[in-house]
Amino acid sequence: MILTLEEKLTILSDAAKYDAACTSSGVNRKGESGKLGNTRACGICHSFAADGRCISLLKILYTNECVFDCRYCINRASNDIPRASFTPEEIARLTVEFYRRNYIEGLFLSSGVLKSPTYTMEQIYQAILMLRNQYHFNGYIHVKIIPGTPQELITQLGYLVDRVSVNMELPTDSSLKKLCPHKSASSILKPMRSIQEQIHTDRMNRSSYRRLTGSSRPGLPDTVRESSGAEGWYGKDADNSSGSPAGLSVPAEKEMKDMFSAASDTDLICRSSGFHEPVPAHRKDQALTVSSASPAFVPAGQSTQMIIGATPETDYQILTAAESMYEQYDMKRVFYSAYVGLNDDSALPAPGRKPPLLREHRLYQADWLLRFYGFRSVELLSAEKPNFNVFLDPKCDWALRHLELFPVEVTMADYYTLLRVPGIGVKSARRILAARRDCTLDFPSLKRMGVVLKRAHYFITCGGKMMYPVCIDQDSITRSLICNEHEKNWEIAQDMNYQQLSLFQDCNLEVRP
Repeated sequence: MILTLEEKLTILSDAAKYDAACTSSGVNRKGESGKLGNTRACGICHSFAADGRCISLLKILYTNECVFDCRYCINRASNDIPRASFTPEEIARLTVEFYRRNYIEGLFLSSGVLKSPTYTMEQIYQAILMLRNQYHFNGYIHVKIIPGTPQELITQLGYLVDRVSVNMELPTDSSLKKLCPHKSASSILKPMRSIQEQIHTDRMNRSSYRRLTGSSRPGLPDTVRESSGAEGWYGKDADNSSGSPAGLSVPAEKEMKDMFSAASDTDLICRSSGFHEPVPAHRKDQALTVSSASPAFVPAGQSTQMIIGATPETDYQILTAAESMYEQYDMKRVFYSAYVGLNDDSALPAPGRKPPLLREHRLYQADWLLRFYGFRSVELLSAEKPNFNVFLDPKCDWALRHLELFPVEVTMADYYTLLRVPGIGVKSARRILAARRDCTLDFPSLKRMGVVLKRAHYFITCGGKMMYPVCIDQDSITRSLICNEHEKNWEIAQDMNYQQLSLFQDCNLEVRP
């Protein structure tokens, strides 16, 4: 049966909703004469209209046909579902027409595996190349890389798109083998490492080029200007014969595995990758000749995603895996996707079970603490306490287990101490430091600075006094904090706070007061 373009869009936009992509673009690019669109560093994210529609990114799959049989995936080969595939021309035309109607600001493109990873990614490459060269689309583009894609194709895509991501899917190697028989830790980590190295090399070379010439010439390298034919990448060997991730020697890989042998019970996927060795000199020279006169390679960096709740890993294992991703692979974001029970499978939670949205929310909060607040995963959780208290945010949970450090005097505490106080964020901590040089602080002024006093007042003093008489007792403070957060936690757990609808769906949703 031949499907219309609208029927394809209905199938493939619905199938893409399980890929997380709620992030700022992280790149600035001005509009250019003869080109369509621009990109703002803080401008591309999921925003929802009054009727619930997502109007920022066109979020679709290239195809939901798949030769892989990942047990948690609705598009797996063994499922009997409606299948559809776009053509490169249809992808390009949809993106441009939606942009012209002001529905979107960019494109998020993922895919199932049609024939092979190489064949599928080449079709995606053709679509992106057409968008950039034929339609002169200058907006934001995020592409998911399928494990097993040849390195040459990743390099060409990297100069056309703003962000790429390779999903690590599950936090441990054992779960990956159990649920994703067609994927391996090596096939996931190899492109991650390669992308990291190329980003680093590209930035270093562009910086050197600017210092030497005082400018950076725009334009695509010749290897990207030319379109590869239908046979261009298909059939090439994408495997690494050594079995080690790119840029990693076997002795270094063994050394890294030995170092983490004490944590072998976790068996984290990302820890099997080894140290990030310096890029060889000959590869730097090669990159200089290509990238010094080209757009940046993946200027918004790379991200990844983990599924939460499909396997029995603890929050400690998940957070430790995420921390390793940030440290070893320079990830911009690690996304957490609450598992939605879609398949009837003995290895998975029963269909109909509610997604663990509150657990996902706590992991995002903890992720924020890792990236911006100076926390480590071992501070937030441990083998003895492997899971977050879903009723409290992670910072409150940490503070209640370390009451000996509180209360903190806000007129005297340094920046990093203030960041550890529940209710004080990065902006409010900086405002406190700036304000106390010139004036006397009090609780009303702290509130105006953005401090959330309903949480913070248990843990701070201002001028030697607390806001209210408080008994510094873990049980009583815990009860008060849980009571304050009860309604918000309930809404998250019941999925009452957001809704993702079709681009063509028009509903009259009542806005809660």
